[in-house]
Order: sequence, then structure tokens, then C-alpha cells
Amino acid sequence: MAGEDTTTRRAQLADAVNAIDGAGSKNDLIAAIDKALAVAEPKGDPDAIESAAVAYKRAANQCGFEVEEPVGQVATTDLPQAWEGMASVTAQQVVAAAARAAEQMTEAFGKGMKALLNLADGVRAAQRADDPGRAELSRARSMLGGEDGFFDGMVEKDAEEEEKERAREIARAGAKARHAAAVCADDAARAAARDLNKLAAEARAGHLDAKGLSPVDKLMLADTAMVDETSTAREYNEILSTNDLERSSERLDSMSPADRAEFQRMLDAAGSPEERAYLMKGLAAGNDMESMRDFSQKIAGKDEAWLARHLTPVVTEVDANGNPVTDTRENKFHNQPWIQGGDGNEGSCVASSTVNARAMVDPVYALGLTGGPDGQEDSGEAFRERLVDEQHRVHEDGDGENSGFFGRGPATGMDDEGWSEVADNELNSPTGADYERQDLNSADDRRGVLPEIERSVAEGKPVPIKTTGDGGHALVIVGHEGDMLQVHNPWGETTWVSEDDFVNGNMQKASDERFPDATGVHLPK
Repeated sequence: MAGEDTTTRRAQLADAVNAIDGAGSKNDLIAAIDKALAVAEPKGDPDAIESAAVAYKRAANQCGFEVEEPVGQVATTDLPQAWEGMASVTAQQVVAAAARAAEQMTEAFGKGMKALLNLADGVRAAQRADDPGRAELSRARSMLGGEDGFFDGMVEKDAEEEEKERAREIARAGAKARHAAAVCADDAARAAARDLNKLAAEARAGHLDAKGLSPVDKLMLADTAMVDETSTAREYNEILSTNDLERSSERLDSMSPADRAEFQRMLDAAGSPEERAYLMKGLAAGNDMESMRDFSQKIAGKDEAWLARHLTPVVTEVDANGNPVTDTRENKFHNQPWIQGGDGNEGSCVASSTVNARAMVDPVYALGLTGGPDGQEDSGEAFRERLVDEQHRVHEDGDGENSGFFGRGPATGMDDEGWSEVADNELNSPTGADYERQDLNSADDRRGVLPEIERSVAEGKPVPIKTTGDGGHALVIVGHEGDMLQVHNPWGETTWVSEDDFVNGNMQKASDERFPDATGVHLPK
């Protein structure tokens, strides 16, 4: 009856508990118990999972002793200034990047070990709890005997009714025990998938495999962040996502020799690692060579702060311990927020959230909004005008609704069909993914889709979601860390909500009390 998907098992056993409680006749109760017994037991080999965790521990120790410590020692010594690679960077920068990569590798093996141990514990606990529950269900089933015939069910004796209710109590306890075991297995499996997918996405340099790039080139591009080199926020603000690294590699390898040579000259002429990384990000976003040539000239020689301000709508802040700040943070270009309608008074949340999501993954597009036609403007007021114009374009492309006579007033909303159209049209080219809408009608639906959401944002693909309650509102999930989701609101702000908030109807934390329920999502495929 049931497959081995942990979320499906969880939902089926919850249904079985309700069926046992609601069964009226003996035959209904028998059917409900049979339904609970038909759900497969928790799968997995805890001992084999623990063996894999031990291997990760050995790898972490080996990496720490043989790689991290020696490279870290070199990083603290004086080194020659020049380094031959894709462009001139200091040897100190390269070794510092190598030290960070070694530290991250050791940490990744350690986190992988922890994820596998937690999974092994969860599977073992689920299997131990499931067996007694199954035994209780079998006992209740035996008490009821065979199904009643047509005439048997017309009259029930008191003794038969009492026996049926005793069987129901035993079956209820057994089904609840099996459901609790299923919850344990599902939570463990989702946490392991979340953490291991995140670690896989963070193995960054390995995703940049374009021919002609040296190991140093790959290391420096994967390591470059939009914040200061010494900042503890680096790991949350890398310029190139995993998806960017893969896509830029594919673009480089598919170029004609002439285009490849020209793009190489752009990289070599770049004045900083950040400038080079944004060039690669622009290439990954699908921009053609003419656009890249223009972009290269516009950002030439700009410092780190200018590049981050013009090309990155959202920067993740950290606290004193190096953890993401989970309070709501404004996203502004100078004094102007990245907000719908320029001031928050238009109902263009779908268009605005989509515009902002695209700007996060395509720096060429972002510069068109922040820097204007020549890419050099640095005015919040001019940015606001361009931002609103672009929101209106996307709103019209999605056949959004407007108030006023003949629909000439401010934007008031967009239906699901329009939302699907603009999400795919605007995000397909810069991410390389087709976006597909999926309705979320229950907590089980939201719980089941979480691993896909978290894998997507870990790879650098934003995920649009719809929240409802008193009306509807569009948001975009742009990151995750542990069991927290980073959510961008087109009211010009970003915040963090927990997985439980997303699943259990507490998404008002990302906007306000009118929109508690996540009822739709667009997943990159």
C-alpha cells in the first residue's frame, strides 16, 4: 500500500489514526486497522549509516592534521606579492583562500558525520518504536476476528460492542505509536537531506570545472565574497553560487575560441577578485557577449563597496558569533528600499518579488536598475524610478490587475497563472531552471516540499512562494541555514523563519498577520 517515502508514511499513518477513531462499525474498524498495518515499516540500516559517519570522522581528522593545519601555518607567514594565475593576485590572498577552503573541508566532514549519526539515531529509534505499535495493531485485529456479514451488522450485542471498543483502544495506541515512529523517521531523513545537500552545495570549487582554468583560478573565484575578506559573514555572502559556478563553466566550455579569448581578456583585465567573480556571475546568468562586454566596461576599476551596493540587493549580516542575524533587515540602495511601488503602496508583490529575485542572481540586470543606462549612477531617487518601471513591466507581462477606470490605476494583484508566467519568464534565463508551480494544501504538503526548497536555495536558485490568509502576498525564499529559511519580502526587507513556521502556518513572521499560510511555491526543475 505505502511506498518508502518518509513523508508519505507519516501522512498515511496520521490518516490511519483518524480512520480508527472514526470507524463506526466493526468492519470499518477492521478496514482502518488493516490500513494502519499495511503501511511499510521504517526503512534503513542504522549500523551501515553509523559506519559511514565513522568514515567521515576519519576524513575530518585527516583533513585537519594533514591539510588545514599546514596550510593555516603558511597563511600566517610572509609570502611574495606576485602570483601567476588568471590574473595577478597576491600569494597571501591565494593561501588565505586555501586556508579557508581547508577549514571548510574539515568542518564539512565533521558536519557530515553529525548529520549521519543523527540519521542513524532517528532510524533506530523509529524502528524500535514501530515494532510495538505494529504488534498492538495485530493484537487488536485478532480480537475482532472476521468481518461481519450483512445480517451480523444489523444487531450488535453489548459484549460485541465492548470488545470492539477495547480493540479500538488498543488499535489507536498502536497506530499512534507507529505514527510517532514515522514522524521520528521523517524528521531525521529530512534533516539529513537538508544538511547533506547544503554541504554538497558548499563544496564550491569542485563545481567550477571549465577547461583552461587553473586550480588557483577555481579556488579564488569560488572563495570570493561580497564582504570584506576578514569578515565572518564571508561564508553567507559568496558572490558565485554553486549554480553560478556550474553554469559559468558550461558557458565557457561552449564558447567559440574567439569569444573565449575575449572573455579571458575581460577576466585578466579585472582589477580585483570581486570584479572577476561578478563577470563570471553575469556570464552564468545567460547574458550574451555584447552584454558582458558592456558590463565589463561599466564595472571596471570599481571598489568592493561599489560593486556590492550596485550588484547585490541582499547581503546577509551576522552577529558577534558569526551566525546570521535573524531579525528583519531592510534591503536598500542608498536610501531607497527594494520595495513594491517604490513606497509599498502598490499591490505589485508578485512582480516586485520576481524583479528582486532576478536582480539577486543576475548582476547585469541589477546594474541596469541601480546604475542606469551608463551603469555609473549612484542615486536612490533615480533607482526608485527605474525599479518601479521594471515592476510595472513585469506586472503587465503577467496580466496583473490594476485599479481605476479602465485599469489605469495602481497595481492591485496578479492571479496564479500570471505568477507562474512571470516566475518562469524572469528566472529561467538567469538560473537555467524551469520554474513549476506547486500548490501547498496542507502541512504535509509543505513539509514534503522543504527538501526541494532548501536544495534549490543552497544551490543559488531563489524560490518564489505565495502566502495567504486575508488576501495573498508573494515572497521569495533566498537561503537557508540549519532549520531556518531566509525570506525576502518585496516590502524591501529580508528576515528568517523556521521550518516549523513554514510548515505550520506562521509565515506572518515574514510579512504580517494577514498572510500566515504558505499555499503555493514555484520550484526550479
